[in-house]
Amino acid sequence: MTIAIDFDGTIVTHEYPKIGEELPFATETLKMLIKEHHKLILWTVREGALLDEAVNWCRERGVEFYAINKDYPEERQEWNNHFSRKLKVDMWIDDRNIGGLPDWGQIYQMIHYNKTWHDIMREERRSLRGENETQKKKHWWQF
Repeated sequence: MTIAIDFDGTIVTHEYPKIGEELPFATETLKMLIKEHHKLILWTVREGALLDEAVNWCRERGVEFYAINKDYPEERQEWNNHFSRKLKVDMWIDDRNIGGLPDWGQIYQMIHYNKTWHDIMREERRSLRGENETQKKKHWWQF
């Protein structure tokens, strides 16, 4: 799977142009996804020295992206004069999603186990109620 990931507010707390604190388990999750052969693209508004700083910050923590602000590593800016800058990815991880950013454990479950946000929330509600997957909902009629 090819996944685009924002930096500020997603991997680190939002303190642009400074680099914020790492969000819990962000780089560990990214390293697990890379190990599972997902292609990760860093997709950020950062450019120039600020972008280099973010890339180096990730690299120092063992996260090497497949590409940075482009679809594939060899892509050149002059090739995109007549094409959309929208990436061709399977998934976006960004703090500006509707509903905000799930925690990185939930993000990993969604990708690794091919679960939807709805699946994750349903499992959490069941867990809070002390139910397991095999229990059926009890209805008011008991035939």
